[in-house]
Amino acid sequence: MFQVTGLRSGYGQSEVIKGLDVTVNRNETLAIMGRNGMGKTTLFKTLVGLIPATAGKVELNGEDISAVPTYKRVAKGLAYVPQGRVIFSELTVLENISTGLETVKGKKIPDEIFELFPVLHDMRRRKGGNLSGGQQQQLAIARALVSNPKILLLDEPTEGIQPSIIKDIAKTLNEISRTRDITIIVSEQILSFTLEIADRLLVMESGNVVHETARADCDEATISRYLSV
Repeated sequence: MFQVTGLRSGYGQSEVIKGLDVTVNRNETLAIMGRNGMGKTTLFKTLVGLIPATAGKVELNGEDISAVPTYKRVAKGLAYVPQGRVIFSELTVLENISTGLETVKGKKIPDEIFELFPVLHDMRRRKGGNLSGGQQQQLAIARALVSNPKILLLDEPTEGIQPSIIKDIAKTLNEISRTRDITIIVSEQILSFTLEIADRLLVMESGNVVHETARADCDEATISRYLSV
């Protein structure tokens, strides 16, 4: 479904992603874990085309999209929820979600979006900047989902969010995975959240994968050692 081979990228002369290989299956939820500064955000920005790859391939359904512009990657089925959410604070909830419809023929927000995120329906006329952090995260995910993606990339979705909302987001992601033909790739540092949603876990250090496990075989102590400073 989604294959990354020998991927290298970074900023100027500083290489951050160093020959990384990852394969993700259809309808799989993959968690990429690691401490701050290990390359997770750089990886996600490279996958979506915001940072150019200097080597390697990114393939979606067998098609090499490594040199494809970001907007065309979205049209091909890649959706990205960046770290920090990055919603439009002066636009209403409805207007924010509608910005995700650019690559979709029908420009109507599907009812199922509000079934997944009822709080957004209640606040649909409110400006995005007036929502809590957890509500903004739900808004960012909703905006990504209306493009009907094949792959949903979520970068640190629990950052700065209270525990009760984190549980809601985990429940919603599991519902999305259950009801849609979608592959989810999430970067994360909170192991308890990851174990609620992921089929498989990878750990990154210094721009490469250093540990991989199925959720069923996960040794929490081992993962925690990688995450500790």
